[in-house]
Amino acid sequence: MRIIAVIPARYEASRFPGKLMQLLGDKTVIYTTYMNVAETGLFDEVLVATDSQIIFDEIKSHGGNVVMTGQHETGSDRIAEAIKELDCDIVLNVQGDEPFVKSDPLSQLISVFKDDFDNKISLASLKIKMSSKEDIENPNHVKVITDQDDFALYFSRSVIPFPREVHPDVEYFRHVGVYAFRKNALLRFADLPMRPLEISEKIECIRYLEYGMKIKMIETDFLGVGIDVPEDLEKAKEILKSSENGGKSAN
Repeated sequence: MRIIAVIPARYEASRFPGKLMQLLGDKTVIYTTYMNVAETGLFDEVLVATDSQIIFDEIKSHGGNVVMTGQHETGSDRIAEAIKELDCDIVLNVQGDEPFVKSDPLSQLISVFKDDFDNKISLASLKIKMSSKEDIENPNHVKVITDQDDFALYFSRSVIPFPREVHPDVEYFRHVGVYAFRKNALLRFADLPMRPLEISEKIECIRYLEYGMKIKMIETDFLGVGIDVPEDLEKAKEILKSSENGGKSAN
């Protein structure tokens, strides 16, 4: 089984344009992410997929593996173009703005497919438990509900399940946007048109559900530091500084 990791990266971002080229210590955010993914040792190949010449040149200048793609609405569509001709069985999508990725949750995702002898699972992803009312109601946090076997039923920016009655056993989970795909499922995804639910929620994995593909969710305690706004970059710099001074880091 050949397993690769792809980091989709675009320069423009509505809330923080150019964030992937911001410095984190003496390295850019995108190169820090690339380096940390490669150093897990889990993958036969790691590459960045981008439509930005600036990001392409940044990775290339460090001797990294990078491919230029066309423009795409989602990271999954971008990755599908990048891996179409590559020899691989499983593809992990690691977000370019998650510089402190850990090996344990990535390894958990890979193990899903190694144990799926009947090839029933198209996609695996991560979820983390939420407890604060602020997090649960935050529309920037994508929520996920699953069945009793931890297969995703739905993703939403709204509160799901809705607490019409308070029940002590109801738990709330946030979706962590790290994915692992079978190559054939990813290529199929890219050929399928967006449907209204995905367009409405702006959550790409809804497309898999709408077309009947199964998503296995793995609970994790890893949340990382997604760099969405300038304040997140400052938080990441503090984590890096703490790590370099011998403190506890997100890695």
